[in-house]
Amino acid sequence: MGTATLTIDLGALTANWRALDAMSASETAAVVKADGYGLGADRVGRALARVGARTFFVAAAEEGAALRQALGPGPAINVFSGHMRGDTDMIGDMALTPMVNSMDQLVRHVEALPGHPFGIQLDTGMNRLGMEPGEWGAVRDIAMAQQPTVIMSHLACADEPDHAMNAQQLAAFREMTADLDVPLSLANTGGILLGEDYHFDLARPGIGLYGGAPYADARPVVTLAIPVIQCRDLEAGETVGYGNSFTATRPTRIATVAAGYADGIIRAMGSGTVLRQGDQSCPVAGRISMDLIGVDITDLEDPDPKSLDLLDQSQGIDRLADAAGTIGYEILTSMGARYQRRYTGG
Repeated sequence: MGTATLTIDLGALTANWRALDAMSASETAAVVKADGYGLGADRVGRALARVGARTFFVAAAEEGAALRQALGPGPAINVFSGHMRGDTDMIGDMALTPMVNSMDQLVRHVEALPGHPFGIQLDTGMNRLGMEPGEWGAVRDIAMAQQPTVIMSHLACADEPDHAMNAQQLAAFREMTADLDVPLSLANTGGILLGEDYHFDLARPGIGLYGGAPYADARPVVTLAIPVIQCRDLEAGETVGYGNSFTATRPTRIATVAAGYADGIIRAMGSGTVLRQGDQSCPVAGRISMDLIGVDITDLEDPDPKSLDLLDQSQGIDRLADAAGTIGYEILTSMGARYQRRYTGG
């Protein structure tokens, strides 16, 4: 096999959902946008539905339509981008629930699909999506007369528990929703971990389901095994890859593995990254190129490995993210289309 194998442990995924669900008395939804954070929203969504998730969130109506086809009727599928121009038929036909973000979206929705469910997103200080306090004040009575299914906002700094923004947004959300008889939702993964003050009626974990920070106790969900194409021996002074960026300082054995930045292995990871076989680590040698990576296997017990692991139980998405100067979300959602995807535990 000439391409890497991405193994997705649906059992670990559902265990993470159950653990996060147990942290609050509220309903726990599941965020499966960006094709289930790159892992396949159809398989991820069905696995989560089997263990009790009845509410899902996606980024766009097109994602919601695909998820509806995978889940069938019943579960609520909420769309963060709201009711965009051109979405009306898809929202209506696929029973999607837009989280309307503005007065214009509210008008568009109630005029185009009277009586169709919708939610409302409020901006409590992130300045990304949602109605700001003045706009919300102007349409609040009109919106509430249409009986929204949920009112939500999004935390900007929940992965930093001591950040002052958390309390600021909580206070703003409480003020904007005071005396409303409608389910409320504020907590993402980090918000769940902040405690019950942030839980309200519906929690919306995303990255924590997939094994990422800030949920430190999450079970790893993905492993990535990359096949070795060729091994070669170098003398001291020989170089590897573009730009001669690796120079052997001793007799060195190099394995060339079949993956690169075209597969979402971020080039900036560079020499700070290791691949593994069992409990042994092998550093990247030279630059990560489009389809190939050189790996120093000089100290590996097996001189001719068939494959090496970039992600395993000891090296997860956040460790790779640290090496690349990014976040686990980007590692997951960058996973390339060339990978053979293998699902277990579902």
